[in-house]
Amino acid sequence: MNAHTTRWRIYIKKYILNDKIKAKSVRLIGADGSQLGVVALEIARDQALQEGLDLMLVAENADPPVCKIIDFGQFKYHQRKKEKQAKRVGKGQVVKELKLSPKISDNDFMVRVNRGREFLGKGFKVKASIQFRGREIIHPELGERVMNRFIESIIDLGALDGPVNMAGKTLLAFVNPK
Repeated sequence: MNAHTTRWRIYIKKYILNDKIKAKSVRLIGADGSQLGVVALEIARDQALQEGLDLMLVAENADPPVCKIIDFGQFKYHQRKKEKQAKRVGKGQVVKELKLSPKISDNDFMVRVNRGREFLGKGFKVKASIQFRGREIIHPELGERVMNRFIESIIDLGALDGPVNMAGKTLLAFVNPK
């Protein structure tokens, strides 16, 4: 076994179930979460078998080891669901940028609004930017008007993250999903 495979084994959670548990006596927790006390391993296995469930080792290093009676299929289902939820929550860090211009047409503007609403609905953070080209920088109020109109169009799905600010020749606004 090389160093690469051992590194990955650290991250894989292995569950010790039923016949794989090696202990003489265990502290047993019932399927409903109630403490059933310290019992012999055979008694704990029989009780899990009678209920049609599995016996899982929860705390291996405790004295005596702690085991719980669970439905392992349902347990794995809930673990996967929690992992998906954790990934979904992490989407807040992904920033989707929408580029506008001070002289944007109404049709193009509505396309950007719809994309912004879609991104916020999926849980992404939206960065709206207006790049001033050439002499457009003389009239920043035109860009501010477009930006305010854009923010008003999508604010029901998100919250403005700080004030709209100017960075060089770019007007920026960040919108976080609700």
